Amino acid sequence: MGGLALVYRGPAARPEGCPEAVAELLRSSPHGFDVRYVGPKEELRLRPEVLARAAVYAQPGGGELRPAYRRLRRHRRAVRDHVAAGGVYLGFCLGGYLAGATPGFRLIPGDTDRWTGGGRGPVDGGRDTTVEVRWRGHPRRMFFQDGARFLVPPGAADVQVLARYPDGAVAALTAPFGAGAVGVVGPHPEAGPDWYRDAGLRAPARPTTDLGHDLIDATLDVADRRPTGSRP
Repeated sequence: MGGLALVYRGPAARPEGCPEAVAELLRSSPHGFDVRYVGPKEELRLRPEVLARAAVYAQPGGGELRPAYRRLRRHRRAVRDHVAAGGVYLGFCLGGYLAGATPGFRLIPGDTDRWTGGGRGPVDGGRDTTVEVRWRGHPRRMFFQDGARFLVPPGAADVQVLARYPDGAVAALTAPFGAGAVGVVGPHPEAGPDWYRDAGLRAPARPTTDLGHDLIDATLDVADRRPTGSRP
C-alpha cells in the first residue's frame, strides 16, 4: 500500500519539527508514499476532497490537547469519515491524544490520558526526557514529552497493543475504525538525533525509526483486512 500520505502542519502542531519528522518517517518507510503537508497555510487544505485522495492522514505531535482540538474540531467529521471509508489515521503524541474522545476525533475504543510515570518514578510532563517501553515485548528507549497512555476498555475488539510503558499502561496500539484503521503512539519513534541533542539527552544506541515503521506497517495491515462497508 503506497499512495498519498498527508501530514498535518499548522497551528495545532507545534513546536516546529514535529510534522517534518513524521513526514520523514513516512518517506523512509518501504511503502513508497508520496508525502505532502496539509494545513491552513499549505498548498493542500484539510478538506474532505483532499482526504479522499489520501491513503494515510498523519497527525504529529504539538502543544496542548484542548487548544489543538479547538483548532481542529471543525475537521472532526472529515477525519472520521476518511478513516471510516478505508483510510488510515496515524497519531504521534498529540496526534494520539486527538484520536481519543475527551476531546478528540473519537477514533479509538476508550480514551486517552497523560502518562506520568505510573508511580515508578516521576515524569515531568513539560520536560523532554526518555522512557523505556516494551515494544512487542522488547525493551526500547524512546523520546518522550507529555505523551499519552491509551485507556482501552476490556474486550475491545481487534485492538492490538504494540507497546507498554513500564507500569503496563498502553503506549502504542492499532485498532480498526469502520473500513479503515488507526495507529497511535504516546512517545516519539520519529525523533531523530537532533531531538535528543537539543534536549541535552543521550540518544539511544539504536534509533527508533524501526518502531515508527512498525506502527505504520501494523496499521496498514489492519486497514487491508477490513471488509469494505464496515461501520464504526
